[in-house]
Amino acid sequence: MRAAAALLVLLTLAGCGGTVRVEPPVPQGSAVAACDRLATLLPKTLDGAPRGESTPESPYVAVWGDGTIALRCGVPRPARMAPTDQLQEIDGVGWFADPEKPALFTAVTDVAYVEVTVGGEHVAAEVLADLSKPIGQVSAQPR
Repeated sequence: MRAAAALLVLLTLAGCGGTVRVEPPVPQGSAVAACDRLATLLPKTLDGAPRGESTPESPYVAVWGDGTIALRCGVPRPARMAPTDQLQEIDGVGWFADPEKPALFTAVTDVAYVEVTVGGEHVAAEVLADLSKPIGQVSAQPR
């Protein structure tokens, strides 16, 4: 439900300029350290969009291009993800594509779930490929 609310906020505010409101997740356990590390590895631009600002400020949220791309690290396991679902692998990172929300993707790692919303004119495959490297670096870290 929170993911749906975050997606709605992002799509509502995308292109409006200024700071974008995104509900920060509350990572638990080893996800806290993984998300803290990921925050230091994220790119300054993504699919041509510069890094933006979100409110409330959180090390677990990153936005690019007026919120048309948003990342939340340390989210819960996607409710719609079944144990038998096939993940799309990009550079060693498995991505779950939400079948009911075509702009919502979740990186599935052994230390944290990382949710990414891709909207506007951005190409999801390019965004996910650019994010797979830093996410892969974090998931490869010892717990």
